[in-house]
Amino acid sequence: MSKDFYEVLGIGRNASDDEIKKAYRKLAMKYHPDRNPDNKEAEEKFKEIQKAYDVLGDAQKKAQYDQMGHAAFEQNAGFGGGQGGFGGFGANFDMSDIFSQMFGFGGGHARSQQQNFQGADLRYDIRITLEEAASGVKKSVTIPSHDECDVCHGSGAKPGTQAETCPDCHGTGTVDIAQAFLRVRQTCPRCRGAGKFIKDPCIKCRGAGRVKSSKKLEINIPAGIDHGQAVRLAGQGEAGLNGAPNGDLLVYVSVAPHKIFERDGTDLHCELPISFTVAALGGEVEVPTLNGRAQMTIPAGTQTGQRLRMRNKGIKSLRNGMAGDLYCHILVETPVNLTDRQKELLQEFETISTGQPRPQNPHQRSFMDKLKDLFD
Repeated sequence: MSKDFYEVLGIGRNASDDEIKKAYRKLAMKYHPDRNPDNKEAEEKFKEIQKAYDVLGDAQKKAQYDQMGHAAFEQNAGFGGGQGGFGGFGANFDMSDIFSQMFGFGGGHARSQQQNFQGADLRYDIRITLEEAASGVKKSVTIPSHDECDVCHGSGAKPGTQAETCPDCHGTGTVDIAQAFLRVRQTCPRCRGAGKFIKDPCIKCRGAGRVKSSKKLEINIPAGIDHGQAVRLAGQGEAGLNGAPNGDLLVYVSVAPHKIFERDGTDLHCELPISFTVAALGGEVEVPTLNGRAQMTIPAGTQTGQRLRMRNKGIKSLRNGMAGDLYCHILVETPVNLTDRQKELLQEFETISTGQPRPQNPHQRSFMDKLKDLFD
C-alpha cells in the first residue's frame, strides 16, 4: 500500500493550499527525472509526489480523501487498484503541463508573442563619512547599465527585418525531450523561450536589444543611515526586454571609520583624556561632537574608565528621528616630562597625603585591603 499523501508531501493535515503547493514544488524539483538521470529511486519518488499532489491539490479530491481515509480512497477513487503508472492520469499525460502551471515554464500551447523579462537589479557600493551618515548627503554617481538599443528599438533585429518563427520549437518556445517513459517539455535552447529567432541581428546590439551605457544619478542618502544599509532607486536598474519594466538600483552604503568616534546604533562613543588635576578637583572640559564642540562637566574624583554621557549628541534614528547619546570614556593621564618644581610639588602632595584619615585613593585602599585579607 502506498504512503499517506500528507506524509508523502511532508505536511500536516491542516496545511493550507499554499503550503501544499509549496511542499509539492520543493519536492518535485528535487526528484524530477531531469535532475536525477538514471535514478530509479528518484523516479519512483517523483511519481509518488505527483500522485499525492493530484489529490491534495484538488479541493474536491482532498475533501473526499480526508473523509474516506487513505486506504479506502486509494481503493475506490480510480487510482487503478494498485496497478503501476501515474494513477488518475491518462495515457497521454504530459509532465510539462503540470510544470507549466506550477513553475511557469513549458506548456503545450504555442506562444503568440515574445516573453517579456524585467530588467535586472543593479548594485552600487558607495563610501561616506560618519558626518555624512549623521546629517544625510546627496551624492552624484555614474552607474554602468544597459539601455534599449536606439537602432533596433529593442527588437534585436536589423532595421528593415524582423524576428522569424524559431525553426526548432515552431514558435511555441518549448521543445519536447524523451526521457525514459516520460515526455518532458523544456524551454527551447535556440530562442530561449521567445518563440522567435533573429536571423539578421542588429549590428549595434548584436541581437540583444540592449546596449551597454552609463548614466549619472543623484542619490539622496538619508540622515541616520548605518553601515551596510541600502537606498533603493526604483526603475534605475537595467532596461527590461520587449517593453518589460526596468529593474531597480540598490545603493549599499559603507561608512568609513572615524578618527574619534565609534558608532553603536544611534549612540556615539569616544575616549576623553583629562588631566589628573581635573579628575581630582573636577571642572569643565571641551568635548568634540559631530556638530562642533561642547562643554562637559567632570565631577570631582572621576576615575579612569568611567563613562560620562551627553544626551542627544549622538545620531538621529532613521526610523523615528530621535537622537542617540554621546558617551565619553574617561582616561586620566599621568603627566610626563615634569619640571623640578612640579616634581617638588607632587612629592609634597604625596607626603601630606600619607596617613590621611579619609580614603583619598579608593582603588588603592580596596586593593590593599584585599592583600591584607589574603596574607594575614
